Parts: sequence; structure tokens; C-alpha cells
Amino acid sequence: MVTTNAAAKFIVNPLNCPGTRAMSIIGGKWKPIILNVIGERSIRFGKLNQLIPAISNKVLSNELKELEVFGLIKRKEYKKLPPMVEYELTAAGFSLMPILHEIAIWGNTILAKQIIKKGHTVKV
Repeated sequence: MVTTNAAAKFIVNPLNCPGTRAMSIIGGKWKPIILNVIGERSIRFGKLNQLIPAISNKVLSNELKELEVFGLIKRKEYKKLPPMVEYELTAAGFSLMPILHEIAIWGNTILAKQIIKKGHTVKV
């Protein structure tokens, strides 16, 4: 339910909008990619970095921390030398996979590609 001021017809708090709330959690350039790459496996930081070469170590680390805070992934530390850390999806993270899959299907449509192409040619 969107909270609005009946007289002015505006959203008082954008995070009360379900779509905005969801996008604030999974939106951005890297979070959907990271969630998709982790998928149904446990994966180490270095392997994530190999599979997503365009992301810097710092950004990957920050995105993983945010996803962990949101409860979408869990971080498993192994007490051994050298130290080893693995990431895997939580139940909440798994619940997003069908949604991300549908978004990817739409993103692969001609319409989405035309929107991106047009957006890159528009001078603001």
C-alpha cells in the first residue's frame, strides 16, 4: 500500500511504495549480477571476482556487505590458513531468483534494447 497525502496526491515516504522498497534492496548495477552468479552454490570472493571481471574488489566487497546486511546472502568464514570465506544465498536471496529471471527476460526484449539505445543517444 502506498502512503499518500489525499489532498496533495504525493508519496510521503517512497519506501512505503513496494516497488521502490524492492528496488532499494536489489537495485543498482551489481547486486542482481552478484545474486545471479552466486545462484545455488557457495562461492569464494576470488571466484566471484573472476566471473564478474568488470567489478573492482572494493565495489564487490561493499556490495557483498550490503547483500549480507539485507539478509540475501550469508558469509561463511573458515578458520584455516590462508583464511577462506564463501558466500551463498539465504532463503530470502533464493526467493528473488524467479523475479530476477523475469527481469532478465524482459531486459532481453527488443523493447528494452530500444529503450537503452535511445537513452544513450538522448542529450540531457
